[in-house]
Amino acid sequence: MNYERTNSDELKRAGLKATLPRLKILRIFEDSDTRHLTAEEIYRQLLEAGEEVGLATVYRVLTQFEMAGLVRRHHFEGDKAIFELNETGHHDHMVCTACGKVLEFFDEALEARQQEIAANQGFFISDHSLYLYGTCRGMQDVGICSLRDELPGGRTS
Repeated sequence: MNYERTNSDELKRAGLKATLPRLKILRIFEDSDTRHLTAEEIYRQLLEAGEEVGLATVYRVLTQFEMAGLVRRHHFEGDKAIFELNETGHHDHMVCTACGKVLEFFDEALEARQQEIAANQGFFISDHSLYLYGTCRGMQDVGICSLRDELPGGRTS
């Protein structure tokens, strides 16, 4: 199957014209080993690939993707937005405050308990986000992320 054609069709289904910057950014998300990317990380990958796309264009495309439901925006720490493809069902996140790694999880019992709490208050949940902040085992034990091979500050071990 033609990769560019598939992405073009995906953008059209989302109501977006298949422009070159949109196709390139969508491809970065789909090819990335990391599900959660900042606009700056996407921009850096475009530059490394020799693409001439400005940072403002990356932000604009990400906003368009978010409005079309292709990506979800998160603010795990501070003001920095992090984006992920909106291709999986609902899930929650654990964020290591020492190394920045983000883990996704889903727990049926937790979801049911949240619905029960809301129902007891006469509240209907239409959507929610749960972020758990803490420290991964490797950062706790030896100061090296147990979830990737990096030292604090992004240095590779």
